[in-house]
Formats: sequence, structure tokens, C-alpha cells
Amino acid sequence: MGNMGRFHADYLLKGEVAHAELAAVSDASSKSLESYAEQVAVFESCEEMVRSGKIDALLIATPHYFHTVQGIDALEQGLHVLTEKPISVHKADCERLLAAHKKPGQVFAAMFQLRTDPKYEKIKKLISSGEMGEIVRVNWINTDWFRTEAYYASGGWRATWKGEGGGVLLNQCPHNLDLLQWFCGMPSKVRGFAALGKYHDIEVEDDVSAYLEYPNGATGIFVTSTGEAPGTNRLEIAGSRGLLVLENGIISFTRNEKDMRKFCEESKIGFAKPDVWEVDIPYADTGAQHKRITQNFVDAIRDGVSLIAPAREGIRSVELANSILYSSLIGQTVELPLDSKAYEEKLKELIAESTHIKQTREVESDDFSKSFSK
Repeated sequence: MGNMGRFHADYLLKGEVAHAELAAVSDASSKSLESYAEQVAVFESCEEMVRSGKIDALLIATPHYFHTVQGIDALEQGLHVLTEKPISVHKADCERLLAAHKKPGQVFAAMFQLRTDPKYEKIKKLISSGEMGEIVRVNWINTDWFRTEAYYASGGWRATWKGEGGGVLLNQCPHNLDLLQWFCGMPSKVRGFAALGKYHDIEVEDDVSAYLEYPNGATGIFVTSTGEAPGTNRLEIAGSRGLLVLENGIISFTRNEKDMRKFCEESKIGFAKPDVWEVDIPYADTGAQHKRITQNFVDAIRDGVSLIAPAREGIRSVELANSILYSSLIGQTVELPLDSKAYEEKLKELIAESTHIKQTREVESDDFSKSFSK
């Protein structure tokens, strides 16, 4: 019942998800349970809550490593499961978690709420409909994830190999990496450059640049940081039918009247370009919605509707994050699919060799929800 746990509990207690009732909460700290004791059943053990008979489904909002253990336990006990991002810290744990999802009719989803953001829904539709033609390049500069030293000092598990398993790629960017693969698919090769503790007193990555290659020959650049202010959030997707840019909440589409590859082959003029249409793409400005993912999860259980974010797709953002970091750590280009065992061994090595002393302190409360929509 940390930041995310309280956030989810609040809208469930208010009845903002139809046909769902918050029946119980769990936290290892009894202090975190005090405000809920008069409203729902409370447990200091997730294992006990899972076996209590009081719940049909579990929403996991715990530190990252617990997602695997608690998810496997709940799935094996027959519960439906909705887990916060990332679904696991590394690909090998994702594989173990997904392998536990065996029971027919059991719903297993991930909290990738940015898939419900209207601007990203519109971009996905443009790509899927073929309006952009074949994707040839994608660039996402995503450096507006600024975090202070106070943020990292707010929990002993934060920004450590042992407690979190990574930094900006695993904490702030799972949503962006999920959208990247949702739009463009998975790359075939990754070369990452990740600076460890460049801007903060931490042992994990807080500044990253990555180069991506895709099976069709397309290329990509992904840049992110928690140490750059004010930062930039600019997404460019170049297709054979035009260029899409998302920045400052505006989707701009410069659409080629003729596919650029056909134009290149057929034009008799050396310096000609296809004629274009300049279009600003409208969308409903309602932002990302955690509640919509939770409602979709409930509707999938009750009515069999399709999931917006099935947990099995959550392995992709984890694999992307792992691949970028692994590439940087070994100083080589990594081919996908990633060798999950090799990365797990590297992570264990980082944990075993860690000498960083994590400093923690009490910090003032803040509205963390302002960082949701990126």
C-alpha cells in the first residue's frame, strides 16, 4: 500500500470501477494498513490474503521483484491477476511468471494504462490501418522523467540492483517501451549506452541512449533520463507514407500523397519530393486511465472481453529494457530475442558485487500522479 497501492485502492473504494469491490489489502507494514482496517479486510502477508477466500482477483502494486513471486502464487491459487509494470524485473522471471498462467478462464493482465491514452490510441490506429505505410524510422527522446535525490532516497529498494533491478529503464520507462513495441514491433538488434549514477547517488542507470534495428531494416533511437530538466518528450515515426510527430500534446502528420518508395522509383526528376498534406490529428484529451485498464480487467473476467494489455505482452518491454542495459554493460550489440539466462546471471553478478551504500531519508509527500501521462 505504497503510492500506487493507495492510488488503486482509492478509486476502487469510491466505486469507480463497475462490478468490482475492494475486499482486502495487504502490506508488510501494519502502519500502511491502519486507514483501511475499518473498510476492508487487512493482511500483513500477501500469501495469507491470497488464501483467505475473500478475494477473486489480485492487483499487484509492490516493489518490482515481488511481482514475480506474488503473481505466481496468486495464479497457482486460481486467482485472476492484474500486475503493475514491469511484470517482472528481467526476462527469465517474466517467463516463469507467464508459465504459471495455465488455468482456462483465468485472466492475467498488466497495468499499461498509456495504451488507453487517446493520443497513443490514435497513433496505434494510424499505423495499424496502413495510413503510414511501412515504418522506416522511429525516434523517441523521452527525457522529461526528472527525479530528485529525495525521490531516490524515499525507499531503500529504489535504484538498487537488489531492490529494483535497474533504474530509469525499469521504473519510469516500461510504459514508453511498451508503446514503442506496440507501435513498431520488437527490434532484432539493440546497442545500448547506459550511464550508471550519472546524475544521482545511485548504482543503476539514470541516463540512456539506445540504437535499435528492426527486421524490416527500419532503425530507431530511444533516449531517456531522470537527470535532465526541463527535458524533452518528442516521438517521431517515419513511414513510407509520411512523418508523424508527437510533441507538446500535438500529433502532426505530414502525409505523402504518394508512397515515398514508389515516388523514388518512378520520378524522372532528381531533386523532386512527393507532395504532402500537413495534418494535425485530433484526439479526445482525457489522458491515461488506470481505471480503464482495471475496468477492462473486470470486464474480461465477467464477460470475456479482450484485454487491452494482456500480461503476456508485458515481457516485451522488460526484454527491451534488459537488452538495452545488457548491451551497455557488456559493450556489445545484442541480438533479440535476448538470452534470458545470460542476463539473469549478469544481474546476479551486479547484485553480488554491489558496494553502493544506499542512503534513505524521510521525504515530503507529493502528488506522484502528475508523472503518469508521458
